[in-house]
Amino acid sequence: MDKPELYMHRCLELARLGAGHTAPNPMVGAVLVYENRVIGEGYHRQYGREHAEVNCIRSVRPEDEALVSKSVLYVSLEPCAHFGKTPPCADLIISRQIPSVVVGCRDPFPAVNGKGIEKLLAAGVSVNLGVLETACMELNRRFFTFHTRHRPYIVLKWAQSADGKIAPPDRSRVFISNEYTNRLVHKWRAEEASILVGTQTAMADNPALTARLWTGPDPVRLVIDTDLRLPRTLQVFDGRVRTIVFNRHRHEEEENLFYYQLASGSNLVQQVLLALHELKIQSVLVEGGARLLESFIDEGYWDEARVITNEDLIIGEGIPAPVPENGVSIGKEKIFSDTIRYYNNPASL
Repeated sequence: MDKPELYMHRCLELARLGAGHTAPNPMVGAVLVYENRVIGEGYHRQYGREHAEVNCIRSVRPEDEALVSKSVLYVSLEPCAHFGKTPPCADLIISRQIPSVVVGCRDPFPAVNGKGIEKLLAAGVSVNLGVLETACMELNRRFFTFHTRHRPYIVLKWAQSADGKIAPPDRSRVFISNEYTNRLVHKWRAEEASILVGTQTAMADNPALTARLWTGPDPVRLVIDTDLRLPRTLQVFDGRVRTIVFNRHRHEEEENLFYYQLASGSNLVQQVLLALHELKIQSVLVEGGARLLESFIDEGYWDEARVITNEDLIIGEGIPAPVPENGVSIGKEKIFSDTIRYYNNPASL
């Protein structure tokens, strides 16, 4: 079993190809190796479709079919052991008589969580668990957060002026980030399951909240409108993308629009996160406004923050931008006038 880290790195490369298309399933890659020669590769391409192990084994050329039962299968996440949208991958591995499996990390999903490994071991398959475990867990941090913390993975994002303002005093819309950074923001949107704004932002900016400037799926649009003040003429109500409105008055579903009623008087952020867990939405990009972002920060409910600063823009009097309290800087990049700083919340690691 030579070079296990090398082949697991390849599993991770393959798994990332499914980004934005597999949720609520995880991203998974698989590689089949016979005597240091890769004879099959695959990854989970889309939710509801074949898993990585299936695609990997199917990719084996006819002339190498006889080698499958003599090979080592590398997979970044524990093979499933239950019937979901597809049959159990552990059963496929056993039926193909693959003698050895190298697994990056266990699957925290309750229907799997060790059961796939147990099934393989019971069938006499050798299992090597924990190769590049940290990297494999990091790849699916949204999936792991959802199943271990019972809430979605939370990414906070805002743009601010060089003097730390998010908007003028009247909260009117100001285009802070440049057109190149905007494309990156749309890439971020395509990578998350949902995007969240508050009433003020929806009213003042009339955002579409889509990933139209990038190739990828649009996130589910989430709007907090506790008293249902927003007019139906806003872009978020155009019916093009599923939209959920969190409010205190209605609980009913229309075509591509769901009014989700929250309880009165309870913690708003906690209620929204509980609702998103119930709705099986695994990640959320919180785009504003300042009060909503600060609520997540104050409650400690965030995993990443991405702060865009236009170094050439001075607003002066205005709405102060949030501050990622206790955030640990993990890097920055410059895109012309904009500096993007990235933070992690150490309390959520």
